[in-house]
Parts: sequence; structure tokens; C-alpha cells
Amino acid sequence: MVIEPGVLYVVATPIGNLGDISARALQVLREVNWVAAEDTRHSQGLLHHFGIRTPLLSLHDHNEQDRVPRLLEALRSGESIALIADAGTPLISDPGYPLLHAIRDEGLKAVPIPGPSSLLAALSVAGLPTDRFVFEGFPPSKPQARRQYLETLRHEPRTLIFFESSHRIQESLADMAEILGPDRPAVLARELTKQFEEIHAEPLSAIRDWLAEDPNRRRGEFVVMLHGTTTPRSASVTVEVSELLAQLLAELPVKQAVALATRITDWPRNTLYQQALAMKGKGALASDQRKEDTEI
Repeated sequence: MVIEPGVLYVVATPIGNLGDISARALQVLREVNWVAAEDTRHSQGLLHHFGIRTPLLSLHDHNEQDRVPRLLEALRSGESIALIADAGTPLISDPGYPLLHAIRDEGLKAVPIPGPSSLLAALSVAGLPTDRFVFEGFPPSKPQARRQYLETLRHEPRTLIFFESSHRIQESLADMAEILGPDRPAVLARELTKQFEEIHAEPLSAIRDWLAEDPNRRRGEFVVMLHGTTTPRSASVTVEVSELLAQLLAELPVKQAVALATRITDWPRNTLYQQALAMKGKGALASDQRKEDTEI
């Protein structure tokens, strides 16, 4: 492999076990001009372990706005950069989106160097459906916001995957059990690839109780996976979805409002279309339909 000038390499690094790093990742980290890291102190230990002396630059939530122009200028001048997270694949609930977005806008090149990901590692051993799944990142930290957020996922049919921190895992699991159902099949993965790795599969309420039995089980980093709902969704649109649809209809023709609401809520298009017709009324609908027919 030849390191290209002016290229950003997005490099996956181990999530725990250093033996999981790839030979390609090591080559890139050795040969680029710079390594942009979320926490340079943490990443310096990784580079030191493999005898890599490439200089580090920090790139995290608090300095991205100022750092991105500097990195873009380095790429334009022909320097190569590796982007790494503290662990795993960058940009998966980690900093880096503004940089990648800017690179695409500028027509610069980004190359993935794939490797470890706690998300996919956990899913691969969960025993839950993997043909369709949705990654939801970290749930909201505040209890009320978290509960409202979980309500929006009550009817999600795909396997649900979350990250959660040690100091919120117990409360999050309790809210999930209450809102998404105590008997919902679930898998909790803790400290993947590390010394105290645990993968525990039970219904949500049982996992909640298992976690509460031993404070040591609440340490580390967690991936929570839940089976999607098997309960058919009500034929009537919820109040929240109806309010969203009303806001969209105030600004957009029926066809566009329904299409956007379908993407946002994952509700069936036909159901939302019928709701939109009822909300707009025949007079407004006729006007909008003529406008849409003209656009087509």
C-alpha cells in the first residue's frame, strides 16, 4: 500500500485488545504526516506501544471548529493525515463529522481503513436479528428526555443498538424495560475484547435486575441491543406524529410533507397520506394536488 499525498485516512483502532489492530492500520499510522486523535494522551500510548513516532494533533468536540481549517490546509498542501478515535472506528458516536463533511465539500479524498467496532462486534454475538438493525448511539442523559426518546422507538421493528456509560446504564435499562417492555429480548455487552468482557442475554427486566445485583457489572463501556417490536403498530397516527405532519403541511405540499414525515418517523406512507388528507381538507388538497401535478 502506498500512502497518497493529500488524503485523510479514517483508521479503526482496537476497542480493547491491542492484537486486533490490522497491519494496514499500522502502516498508515507510521507513514502519514499527522495523526488526528480525539485524546492525544490516550492515543500516544497506542502509538508508543507499536513504536510509532508520527506527530499527533488533537481533534475533539471542543476544538473541531478551529482545527478543521488547519487540517484542510494540510491536506491541500499534500500532507496525509490519519484520523483515529480513542477506540474503534472513528465517527461512530465520536468526533470527526465536521472534518469529513468539509472534505467532501472541498472535493478532497478520504479513505477508510476498517477494523474494530464495538457496535458490530456486539451485534455479531448477540443472537438477535441482524438483517435489519438501527444504531441509536447514546440515549439522552436526562431522565425525562430519555423517556420521551424511548417512546419514539416503541414500535421500531428493527434490532435496536445503543451505547451507554457506566454511570447511566442502570437507569437507562430501567427506562427501557418500562417503556419498551420488560419481556423484550435483550443483550448487554460490557468491556468487549477486554479482561472483564461480559455478554449477557435475557429479557430486559432480567438484565436490569442482574445488573443491580453486583456493582462490578456496572463498570466499563456498554453496548445494549434489543429485539425489535413484534407488536403491530396502531392504525391511528400518534399525537406526536400528527403534530409533526401538521407542521410540515403548513410549509409543504401534501406529497412532499408526507414523504418527509415518512422518512423522519418510519410510519407507513399510506397511513400518513390518509392522515394528511384528513388534516388538509378537500379544498386545500385540491389546490395542492394541482400544484403537485404541475411540478410532475
